[in-house]
Amino acid sequence: MEFNEVLKGRRSIRQFTEEKVSHETIEKIVEAARFSPTWKNSQTVGYVVVEDRAILDKIADEGVMGHPNNAKIIRGAQQLVVVTSQKNICGYNPDGTFTTNKGNEWQMFDAGIAAHAFTLAAYDNGVASVILGIFSDEKVAEIIGLDESKTVSTLIPIGYANGEPRPFKRKEVSEYLSFV
Repeated sequence: MEFNEVLKGRRSIRQFTEEKVSHETIEKIVEAARFSPTWKNSQTVGYVVVEDRAILDKIADEGVMGHPNNAKIIRGAQQLVVVTSQKNICGYNPDGTFTTNKGNEWQMFDAGIAAHAFTLAAYDNGVASVILGIFSDEKVAEIIGLDESKTVSTLIPIGYANGEPRPFKRKEVSEYLSFV
């Protein structure tokens, strides 16, 4: 698929078939996503794929802050990618001070780039996904047994689309762009 086709064709999919994505395909997706740029090439983003139905249900029950749509999406997925970040690296100097006035926001910036790259690579491999933002990073970390040196940055349910997504109208370039 051409790059612009991937950018223009990828949609947030919230309903999946019962077919799991193979480990080989997930490895291909991460192979591509691992080239996402990171703060000083720190490469602090990681991916934990949850496939165990009991853990998926527990995240849906306890990890999405009572958000019914996110719970429903997770229950309908066969796999959930938990995007993680190593704490206290992005945006920091070796002495622990911040390099810029952005503080520790660089960690989420890097995680966002990686999550987007993951979803684009997924689409390029025929895999549907959606990035979820309403969840408790502490609770999800506890449920999956995440090492304390890491944090949960986002959740990405993945699978094969159950139906065809409708295209959304996009703003014109002139609404995004200005020159000064």
